[in-house]
Amino acid sequence: MTKERLISLDVFRGFTILLMTIVNNPGSWASIYPPLEHAEWHGCTPTDLVFPFFVFIMGTAIPFAMPTKHFDLGIFNKILVRSLRIFCLGLYLAYFSRIQLFGLEGIPLLLLRLAITFGVAYALLGNFTLKIKTYLVLGIFAILLFLAYSKIEAYQDVRIPGVLQRIGIVYFFASLLYLKTNLKTQLLIVASILLGYWILMAFVPVPGFGAPNFEKGTNLAAWLDNLLLNGHLWSYSKTWDPEGVLSTLPAIGTGILGMFIGQILNLQIPKIEIVKKLAITGIILIITGLLWDIIFPINKSLWSSSYVLYTAGIATICLTLLYYIIDVANYKKWTKLFLIWGVNPMIVFFFSGIIPRVLSSIKVQNPEIATEEINLQTLIYKFEIVPCFENPLNSSLAYAISYAIFWSLILWVFYKKKMIFKV
Repeated sequence: MTKERLISLDVFRGFTILLMTIVNNPGSWASIYPPLEHAEWHGCTPTDLVFPFFVFIMGTAIPFAMPTKHFDLGIFNKILVRSLRIFCLGLYLAYFSRIQLFGLEGIPLLLLRLAITFGVAYALLGNFTLKIKTYLVLGIFAILLFLAYSKIEAYQDVRIPGVLQRIGIVYFFASLLYLKTNLKTQLLIVASILLGYWILMAFVPVPGFGAPNFEKGTNLAAWLDNLLLNGHLWSYSKTWDPEGVLSTLPAIGTGILGMFIGQILNLQIPKIEIVKKLAITGIILIITGLLWDIIFPINKSLWSSSYVLYTAGIATICLTLLYYIIDVANYKKWTKLFLIWGVNPMIVFFFSGIIPRVLSSIKVQNPEIATEEINLQTLIYKFEIVPCFENPLNSSLAYAISYAIFWSLILWVFYKKKMIFKV
């Protein structure tokens, strides 16, 4: 199952998706240790590394998935279909809790939502011929977009951008660039993207707000999000989105930098020389990102150019250490936990988002107040986890770790049965 895979890359991906699962599923959002929270605006916490790491790793994997640079209409169709499948998986997450049909409520409605979810997952993750995949993904994509703009009340403000949506877009453009351009051109493109994005954000006046700025909700990226996706943005912000339109451009830069590292890993030179090249590249990226931070602050929501370089540099250093330990020193005994996460990231990403939605939709009687109902997720946390800890930070973290253990058991079964769910 892992014969032709770079184990250090799988381990890095596994660590990233495991951290993402813990970060996204605290027992209480009011009780989180600071490293497991996003920076309020400018700045970068360990949590702010998760998303760019995932994009970077996806870019790094492209040269391994496409060992020859053959390009034709069939290859283009495969890339497009895979990108849309990833996009649709992310978009469907925004729909799950909104699905309404036949006036159903309670458990019957939940069962309907689950049935639709497994149908969508099978259509997007199932092993079909390319022709059938194409029809399925285009059909689902068209239905989801139609519902978003259909004026149906349940879907009229459904969020269109998202994490998987951005990953799908980045994969599409990065893959085409890899097949159609050489390394020098790719580096020129990423430099142009990052410089161009900085110029737009730093020097173009913002309609309706005035001077260019990097502040929350009043910057050029926020204005463009509200113009193009008004009513379909992140529910907490309403008028801008952390995975918005303009900020997806530098995210493509993150994917290209990952692709650059993947090509270094594929060089036919001694492995220790690869380690040296990776380490030097990582250090240069970090330093350049920190220097750029002076005039264009490191910021995840803006996906600022400095953020691209800084996070890509840290990702490169992390991958360098893993590559040296696993692929050069051949010390692999400790890797199994991360491998089982790393070979099945998409199934975790999708269903680890579905399960909390399911638990939150199941109402049960509150043990403390007989006339009040609470959701099943609150019941588990408040009455099973919280009593075991004095510190609410610890109980919240314990819930997240318990959820990660739950997924580890599922992924272990998949791994032993050699079940890999690919998009």
